[in-house]
Amino acid sequence: MSHESLLDLDRLRASSLRREPFDFLIVEDFVARAELPALVAGFPELGRHGSYPLDRGACGPAFARLVDALEGDGLREAIARKFAVDLADRPTMITLRGYSDGKDGRIHTDSSTKIITLLLYMNLEWDDAAGRLRVLRGPGDLDDYAAEVPPLAGTMLAFRRSDASFHGHRPHIGRRQVVQLNWVTDRHVVERETRRHAWSARIKALNPFR
Repeated sequence: MSHESLLDLDRLRASSLRREPFDFLIVEDFVARAELPALVAGFPELGRHGSYPLDRGACGPAFARLVDALEGDGLREAIARKFAVDLADRPTMITLRGYSDGKDGRIHTDSSTKIITLLLYMNLEWDDAAGRLRVLRGPGDLDDYAAEVPPLAGTMLAFRRSDASFHGHRPHIGRRQVVQLNWVTDRHVVERETRRHAWSARIKALNPFR
């Protein structure tokens, strides 16, 4: 399967953009189901909790095709049209999370340098009530949510970052694989965030109790 057909862009285009409490959409089965076992198995082994910049050298063929699809013009154009935002000259940044340590999921909005955040989950099963991302109506109550997204493989959440784009999840400890794609304001953001995530990963590797 070519990377162009790996993502169901027609399903994305047909999905409704929800505007309350902020602009977001959820697309189930965004990735071809037949491809999910290979993609989940090929998710790069990160070893610890935290957010890691994508290392293309650590990607197998299946996961490399997914990365190509996420960074392709087809997805960029579909997201730009859905959110009515110009992404033509905006760079992308991909980070990965493989584990939660019980501290992840605190309510936040994402940094102002991010324009659109897209989360693509990579877990074949999810029975835990924790770890399900919630689209929140405000910063103070994790139970005041407009939508809840189980992190099941192939499920995608995308939202427009704003001062009101609060989201979070109940503490979960263990494997929780997710690909985060951001369209950001400029190339300097990618360079700075890549350095920051890489430095954080080195610190975590040196301190097993962090």
